[in-house]
Amino acid sequence: MPLSSADLGELRQAKALLENPGLVARISDVLGTPLEKGYGMLPKKWASVVNEAASKAIAKAMDVALSTMNSLPASHSSNGWHKLAVGASGALGGAFGLSTLLIELPVSTTIMLRSIADVARSEGEDLSTPESQLECVQVLALGGRSGQDDAAEAGYFAARAAMAQAVSEAARHAAQKGLVQRKGTALVQFIAQVASRFSVNVSEKVMAQAVPIVGAVGGAVINTLFMEHFQRMARGHFIVRRLERTHGVEEVRVAYAGITGFNA
Repeated sequence: MPLSSADLGELRQAKALLENPGLVARISDVLGTPLEKGYGMLPKKWASVVNEAASKAIAKAMDVALSTMNSLPASHSSNGWHKLAVGASGALGGAFGLSTLLIELPVSTTIMLRSIADVARSEGEDLSTPESQLECVQVLALGGRSGQDDAAEAGYFAARAAMAQAVSEAARHAAQKGLVQRKGTALVQFIAQVASRFSVNVSEKVMAQAVPIVGAVGGAVINTLFMEHFQRMARGHFIVRRLERTHGVEEVRVAYAGITGFNA
């Protein structure tokens, strides 16, 4: 079924959100200084520490957030409350620095995943299914490239294609055994793949919080921007999925590729 003008308008909105994440620019604007200044303030091997922290945070967030995602009506999306909550967790990181990452990140990731689930429900996703639940987790991989990506793999559909097999295998496992039973399974690989992309954005947040001028207030603001980034990714992603359910994946993909001159 061809997309109507209203559908194309929504798809344009989705593309503007998905292809213009701008997390680094937004944080730099708030700090009033290039984010790269935080590089020199990070400890050695910080990248591996962040990636490990991201993997653990995603696993814990899946246990907590996904177990309660069916408790709200389908039209509900409490973005404001989630921004406030994740901002408060960011104040901890800003006040006490990198030492709190392993404590703060699982908290903020859980809040973000619950917010992503709310957005998904508001766009018509059935969150009782493993597929939709994993799509919520996959949002954490959007807007951040893994170390193996090249320039051709930077776009939204390219990121989805890169993760398609991992999502499919994880969904098959979850349908049989649930999301909790994941040791040595496809779910472990799925989490690792999401974490490799999520950690890019986490690193950017960590760099910002490493800048001495940030402090607790700045840490809260940075975490709020961090949350907003993933809310934007979620809104765009689930608009696309809603249109795909009506018009088919290929029809939407072709229409998406043809949209130019969009603005975030």
